Amino acid sequence: MREVQTEVKAALFEGDLDFHSSPEVRSELSKLADSQTKKIIIDLKKVSYIDSSGLATFVELFQRMKRYGGELVLFNLTQGVRSVFEIAKLDSVFRLAGSEQEALSLVS
Repeated sequence: MREVQTEVKAALFEGDLDFHSSPEVRSELSKLADSQTKKIIIDLKKVSYIDSSGLATFVELFQRMKRYGGELVLFNLTQGVRSVFEIAKLDSVFRLAGSEQEALSLVS
C-alpha cells in the first residue's frame, strides 16, 4: 500500500477582520479554495477583532471546503475572537485549536 501525503496550507491574519478587511481576506482564502486545498489551518493569534463579515468569510470557506472534502481548523484565537465564535454558536461548527501543533494533529 502506498501512503499519500496531503499538503497542509497555513495562513496567518493580523489586525481586525471586519467589513473593511474581510473582502481582501475572502479573496486570499478563495484562492486556496479554488485550488481545492484539502487541509487548511488558520492562525488567528494576531486578529484582535472580528465582526459578522469576518465570521461570514470563514463560514464561506468552510462551506466551500466541505463540498470538496477539505478540512479547516482555526487556531490561536484570542479570548475576544473566541467569544464572538461562541456567541454566534460557531464554536460547535468549526474545529478550533489552541496551538499550531494541535491544529496540525486535527487535520492529520
